[in-house]
Amino acid sequence: MNRAHEVYEGIYLIGGSDITHSADCSVYLVDCGKDTLVLIDSGAGPSYNLLVDNAGSLGFDLTNLKALILTHKHVDHIGGAAKFRKNYGCKVIAHELDAKGIEEGERFLTGAEAYGIILEPCPIDIKLNQPETRITFGKLEFNLIWTPGHTPGSISVVVDVKGKRVLFGQDIHGPLIPAWGADIEKYRESMKKLINQKADILCEGHFGVYQPADKVKKYIEGYLKQYSH
Repeated sequence: MNRAHEVYEGIYLIGGSDITHSADCSVYLVDCGKDTLVLIDSGAGPSYNLLVDNAGSLGFDLTNLKALILTHKHVDHIGGAAKFRKNYGCKVIAHELDAKGIEEGERFLTGAEAYGIILEPCPIDIKLNQPETRITFGKLEFNLIWTPGHTPGSISVVVDVKGKRVLFGQDIHGPLIPAWGADIEKYRESMKKLINQKADILCEGHFGVYQPADKVKKYIEGYLKQYSH
């Protein structure tokens, strides 16, 4: 499906390589109730206006956007962050180990140079520094789990929604590029941590949505096995 749509109750896919721009990760909008929206990742940047339009086409007013969670510092996930923060006043959240590259608009480690994208620096309002951080938005509690490996400050997001555990595991598939700060041993530990979350639904960063729980587990285990050789 190459248009914005609902993934599960109150969770919407509004961007991605086949929806908004070829460089974009999957961009998810979460309706937390109480006129509160949370965005998970922001695309590569050139698609900013399309992401805004897609949210509007689904009936959402982004003046209710309270937070933008950046799962890691690669440009396909952070490129639109500065514009969302500037235009809607949302709090930008990222792990402190990836924050510097985002705040400085670093070219190499963010992949901006490789993508040929001019990255606009973005201040980080909330810098995570714990193994897990729980933050409530509207009616939902977001568990932000430090899952290093793909980058030093990669995080995954877990939200329990109407009886289902939803995992936003944006770059479970990798790649693991040492020059960009990847660490295969930490990646393996992180994937085991995600398996233990026993998620019912996986919203992946580039390759779609997986459910039920056995398919989520199989997906993560597949990459864990791939990166164990």
